[in-house]
Amino acid sequence: MKIKAAVLEGIGSQFEVSELDLDSPKAGEVLVKIAASGLCASDLNAIDGKRKLVPFPAVIGHEAAGVVIEVGPGVTSPKVGDHVILSIVPNCGTCDYCKSGRPNYCSTAGDAMGVGGMFDGTSRLSRNGEKINQFLTVASFAEYSVVPVSGCVVIPKEMPLDRAALISCAVLTGYGAVANTAKVEAGSRVSVFGCGGVGLNIIQGARMKGAKRIIAVDVTEEKLQLAKKVGATDLVNASKVDPVAAIKELTGGVDYAFEALGREETIAQAWLTVDVGGQLTLVGLLKNGAKLTIDAGPFVNEQSIKGCYFGSSDLQRDVPLLVQAYLSGELLLDELITSRIGLDGLNESFQKLRSGEGARSVLVFD
Repeated sequence: MKIKAAVLEGIGSQFEVSELDLDSPKAGEVLVKIAASGLCASDLNAIDGKRKLVPFPAVIGHEAAGVVIEVGPGVTSPKVGDHVILSIVPNCGTCDYCKSGRPNYCSTAGDAMGVGGMFDGTSRLSRNGEKINQFLTVASFAEYSVVPVSGCVVIPKEMPLDRAALISCAVLTGYGAVANTAKVEAGSRVSVFGCGGVGLNIIQGARMKGAKRIIAVDVTEEKLQLAKKVGATDLVNASKVDPVAAIKELTGGVDYAFEALGREETIAQAWLTVDVGGQLTLVGLLKNGAKLTIDAGPFVNEQSIKGCYFGSSDLQRDVPLLVQAYLSGELLLDELITSRIGLDGLNESFQKLRSGEGARSVLVFD
């Protein structure tokens, strides 16, 4: 079938809307009409070359939701007409990581992403016979996409799809970092460095888990006020004060710190806000080959640093939980969307993301 999609020719280039050919789904795959796709820092990392995530030319986009319109051979669920959230952590179920209970590290999916294709290594996208690579098996900056069935989670039709798209990545990562990776306990003290899409959902996760103090750190007042709306109890503008000193004055230190920016400077600051026995969780992605230099002193106080990938999430467990949390009013998503755009608005919106404007722009299709 012919579809419209935003194609990125290479690192640092601009998106160009093109007509592409999309093949039908093969065994274990489904064809989804994309309803909405959030603009995420992981997309920007690929666009700017911070991390090598896909060969080019490619269709980027991964934080998405839509409607199933065709299923491949052997697929019994989801069914045509189902509303689904898509994910960058599909799994084969048979590799060593899947069998050991870590499906978000599926090696089959990882290999597929490395070559810009599906589990069989081939892409369903082409242009005049030339392969167009699929970003992280999702490639959602397009009207339609073929994705692995294990990367789809069926959701209730009353869940608005533009808000459902945010759950696909930012919410799962932020909430999961709190609930699954760090396992934040009720009554604890939390600091969050960076109040973008992921950081705001770390704050929400901390609120949902009953944290007593949630200190949001950012350099823009707009994001800090949004952080307050979703659950922050204290705000620190790092452009005006030393965030470490401010947090120490507020609480004496925190039990859990989270860094959601992927920057060495803010990692070092977040580390120094951790109290005795506390933990820093690194949620933001650092560029390929990055090195960290941190103060070793706190280790004597049994403080620790932990990595995080996709919030240690389990799609089939966490997506339904978060959808119900939104429908019940506990999880706030409407407040996170600062703009809705079409394919022709991607370049401008990613420039705003680079400069730190807004929380989440969402690509929507009629």
